[in-house]
Amino acid sequence: MKILKNVFELNKAVKNYKNIGFVPTMGGIHKGHESLINISQRKNKETIVSIFVNPTQFNQKKDFNNYPRNINKDIRILRKLKVSYLFLPDVNEIYKKKMKNFRLKKTDKILCAKFRKGHFEGVLNVMNRLLSIIKSRQVFMGEKDFQQYILIKRILGKKYKVDIIGCPTIRENNHVALSTRNKLLNKSAIKTASKIAKKLSKLKKLSLSQTNELINLSKYKNVFKKKFKIKIDYLEFRDEKKLKLNNFKSNFRIFIAYYINGVRLIDNF
Repeated sequence: MKILKNVFELNKAVKNYKNIGFVPTMGGIHKGHESLINISQRKNKETIVSIFVNPTQFNQKKDFNNYPRNINKDIRILRKLKVSYLFLPDVNEIYKKKMKNFRLKKTDKILCAKFRKGHFEGVLNVMNRLLSIIKSRQVFMGEKDFQQYILIKRILGKKYKVDIIGCPTIRENNHVALSTRNKLLNKSAIKTASKIAKKLSKLKKLSLSQTNELINLSKYKNVFKKKFKIKIDYLEFRDEKKLKLNNFKSNFRIFIAYYINGVRLIDNF
């Protein structure tokens, strides 16, 4: 695996992106990332992984500083996975070039975009920079952050004419969606997150098996708050295509964002 720390090294090492898949990450490599890499490797001869903890998408400096990092462990895992290239830039390398910043439309300010002001602008801006540098035709992203995937696919996929491929969420045996942030949770919090994930899975199945209008999410939201002692930003049914509040006539998911012990988790089923 070649480790490339700047654009010069990247351009020197990679001449043709025709058969190279791209997996963007912020490190803390786990089985969810491994799944993305495996899918990329099945579809391409080579895969490039980026690790960059982007400061502009964090709402609080404390959250950015506390974000789990273990680059040596990440490198060991990526070597075992036989990743071809690791792009490992610093902040100055990514932001040295002047580029126009993205702004979300009013209609996009839903779910996490509503509660995390500037977050997705930061995500779109860094991905815009990464895609201007790494010119792969296929980009692999997890569906755990479904809103992120949809926004990048719609806005940047179209701009760069690349295929943004959404890949299934990988879960632990306890049903908790894999996330680097899970490392910030103690055993008790993980147990609670497991119970919430199982409840949401049952709620999704219930929504598919009966008259959907009968499901009162406000009621479930209050039950979750009291039972699990968590703060919930949102609990909503939305369609998969445009993330509109769902009328249940198209494919839909249930989305949640909540805080447990000060750690914000998101999930969808």
